[in-house]
Amino acid sequence: MRETGILALRSIIPLFAIIIFLFTACGELSDFDTRQVQSTLNDSLTTTTESWNVKMVLMKDGRSRILIDGSYAISYQMPERKETHIDGPVYVQLFDSTGAVETEAWSKRAVYLDTKSEFELFDSVRVQTSTNRELYSDYLKWSERTDRITSPDFVTIITPSDSIAGTGFDGLTDLSSYTIEQPRGRFLVD
Repeated sequence: MRETGILALRSIIPLFAIIIFLFTACGELSDFDTRQVQSTLNDSLTTTTESWNVKMVLMKDGRSRILIDGSYAISYQMPERKETHIDGPVYVQLFDSTGAVETEAWSKRAVYLDTKSEFELFDSVRVQTSTNRELYSDYLKWSERTDRITSPDFVTIITPSDSIAGTGFDGLTDLSSYTIEQPRGRFLVD
């Protein structure tokens, strides 16, 4: 009888330990623990997608507005940030309202910032328009919202009649109108 009581006590003690553990584990988390859990959950909400031989087309009013072609892309989808990194060579076509190619661009890599609706081109950027205007820079940003291209970096623009260079570029995508904040070089004034 004594052995039965000891066996019963031995089986009840682990049960009490489990119950006590469960009750203490279900309590409030400290601020530190809450931040750690939230950080881990946020990391698990990050989604990445890889693609090879990429073609992205952005539409506007039912027509193609921009085409981006690259050799590799990785997209990051997070609650606060959505972007796609494209490795090159990267080739870009901007279409006018009739669907004709207005501007072409080449670079070594690009980033599409989904929340801002902007493309950034990096490294050896070259732009050529249908009116034979060219732009060269190491960085260029195109905003879908404003339909303008900008660069705080040094740019060189070559037109059929002249050329100009400088820093602080802002202009239309077809390079028919633009400003350079700090122009440099030589140019002819008639």
